[in-house]
Amino acid sequence: MTGLPPLADTHCHLCLDAFTDDLDAVLDRAREAGVRRILVPGIDVPTSERAVALAETHDEIYAAVGVHPHDASSYGPQSRAQLRRLASSPRVIAIGEIGLDYYRDRSPREAQQSAFADQLDLAAEVGLPVVVHNREATGDVLERLLPWAAERPRPGVLHAFSGDEVAAAAASEAGFYLGVAGPITFPNAGDRRILTAKLARQHVVLETDSPYLTPHPRRGERNEPARLGVIAEALMEVWGGRPEEIRRILWDNAVALFHWNHEADYDHLL
Repeated sequence: MTGLPPLADTHCHLCLDAFTDDLDAVLDRAREAGVRRILVPGIDVPTSERAVALAETHDEIYAAVGVHPHDASSYGPQSRAQLRRLASSPRVIAIGEIGLDYYRDRSPREAQQSAFADQLDLAAEVGLPVVVHNREATGDVLERLLPWAAERPRPGVLHAFSGDEVAAAAASEAGFYLGVAGPITFPNAGDRRILTAKLARQHVVLETDSPYLTPHPRRGERNEPARLGVIAEALMEVWGGRPEEIRRILWDNAVALFHWNHEADYDHLL
């Protein structure tokens, strides 16, 4: 890792029970792999509280707070008030994970849309970018997001982006970043790699979505931020270019999105 810019995992659920027993070891492995920033998004109020607690006790961790579309049925005025309180922590740098999921439909679509819209309002109120979940709901997600983003210099990121080239262009034009995750490494993901090759490099960030989306060849195992380098290598193969240049672009993109580099300067690593 010597001489290479660091890595930023922009989506990693260290607040889930999967990491309760060995979090310190997970973080040690992440540092050894060159991961210097980790964004931990909540998926409901309790996990958002855990994300903030982690961020307030670990220098490399920052938090996002929000209610995932799977839990949208539980969202209401009390949820918003709790998220608003959590967002007052300086370690909270985004509202998320929020969005729409029409694949599993664990909450009614009307409830998902209502919770999504209200949390976008909250993000505007507190002046933070959003971390957006989208599964088989691209049209409705962009219909909500694009007008909302019009007056925001850094609206947020489409987590684990899986849309098409048209959606990618629309989101990038609106200022959104696109998250690239483990699926880019899957042997059957040729179409995804072709699309990723066309993404605007200044609008791409890396993520693991740990404990999910473990990259090949470790699929089926718990994912963790130390595996971000595998995703970075796959992206470098798709894009071409020198590793130090690609990693610098990805690091700078994450800094520009989340403004989380105020305590550390890694320019000396170039």
